Amino acid sequence: MFIRQLYTGCLSEAAYYVDSEGEAAIVDPLRDTDEYLILAEERKAEIKYIFETHFHADFVSGHLDLAKKTGAPIVYGPGTKTKFPIHLAKDGEVFHLGKITIQAIHTPGHTLESTCFLLRDENNKPYCIFTGDTLFVGDVGRPDLSSGNLEKEELASYLFDSLQKLRQLPDNLIIYPAHGAGSSCGKNLGAENSSTIGEQKRNNYAMLAKDREDFIREVTEGLEAPPSYFIKDARINQEGYRELEEVMKHSYYPLSVAMFKEKTGKGVWVLDTRPPEKFTGGFIPRAINIGLGGRFAEWAGMLIPYDQPVVLVTEAGEEEETIIRMARVGFDNVEGYLEGGFDAWKKNGEKTDMIINIEPEELAMDMHFDKKLMVIDVRKPAEFADGHVKRAINMPLEEMRDPAAMAKADDEMNMYINCQSGYRSVIACSLLKREGFHNLHNVSGGFKKISLTPEIRIVKEEGVLN
Repeated sequence: MFIRQLYTGCLSEAAYYVDSEGEAAIVDPLRDTDEYLILAEERKAEIKYIFETHFHADFVSGHLDLAKKTGAPIVYGPGTKTKFPIHLAKDGEVFHLGKITIQAIHTPGHTLESTCFLLRDENNKPYCIFTGDTLFVGDVGRPDLSSGNLEKEELASYLFDSLQKLRQLPDNLIIYPAHGAGSSCGKNLGAENSSTIGEQKRNNYAMLAKDREDFIREVTEGLEAPPSYFIKDARINQEGYRELEEVMKHSYYPLSVAMFKEKTGKGVWVLDTRPPEKFTGGFIPRAINIGLGGRFAEWAGMLIPYDQPVVLVTEAGEEEETIIRMARVGFDNVEGYLEGGFDAWKKNGEKTDMIINIEPEELAMDMHFDKKLMVIDVRKPAEFADGHVKRAINMPLEEMRDPAAMAKADDEMNMYINCQSGYRSVIACSLLKREGFHNLHNVSGGFKKISLTPEIRIVKEEGVLN
């Protein structure tokens, strides 16, 4: 028996490869499937099953492409309805893989079709369970992303019953969830990417809930609005999508400066994926920066329209990777990339724009003398509440596609933008620039550095911190 967790950090997503005696299974694959095929070839195994724990909302799964390439059936749990052929597993159904077995355990709550898959080893002993978004390390799947018409409290009640099933499993059973820290599929996932049933019974707040009412209250309180693209991706996974190879043929296309200019003149979105520190030094006017080094795909899904074409500006050699990462969250609308990148644009003598970076010390000095100074904090409301610059305005980055959120900005003021570290603030500055705001300053290092600057007053609800 061989098991490998294949973790994708920018999505906090875990897929799994399992094989025994030349037969393999993939659990919750990403849309780009080459890694699974290569691993199976190296292991001299044939992919026999593709197990899906539920309709994923935060990424487009690779189930259809992988099934086409391997002939393996796509296995979903009870109650699943799709527009493509699947094997609809019964609760308790057992699948044989070499000398091991994998059993479907229906665990509705995160979604109605959510199903965990229990693996028994060659001795028929429970070894691990692939829990999808039902049970995470330190958390459970949020109950407000249903594929049905139930309220979150109703789904939470289902989830309470599902966890009782998992509580009956051996304490030493390994749990392999579909996500780790940073995922928006739960409230506050732990840092570890695996655990055991026993550890979760002792330490997971949801497993410690005394009764159904306490559980429902615990898992439904404090839920932030899910990212806007979640609904779209869940629907794609249920209804189907274009093959990734077809998407790549359309999107992985070099554009000369002249061709690039022609497309941008037609209202195409320009997405620049270079690191923030390079972007601020110079960029194509109206370009949006989402650095490939951060949680790129999530922010692209939240901030870039799916129904409008996109062209790319990337670091050399990162064109294909950028297109794949966008495809992972459902973007099939990329129409090429600028050949030669931003350097080619500059060498051609085209107009450029820039964003001024300042250190927190300069912000502190300007706050004493500039009566038209406005600090805009683009972190999440919970981060803002924990501490922020006195008189700062909270404009969460995830809301900045909403004109009502943008209305908080005032071009008559000198706007100083900060996030936690400097990644999100550059995205925000680029969005504001695109909307015609120009008196912008990006605070380098974000709140991490601001909070270490004695001259700047930091406040939260109960008063001054320093």
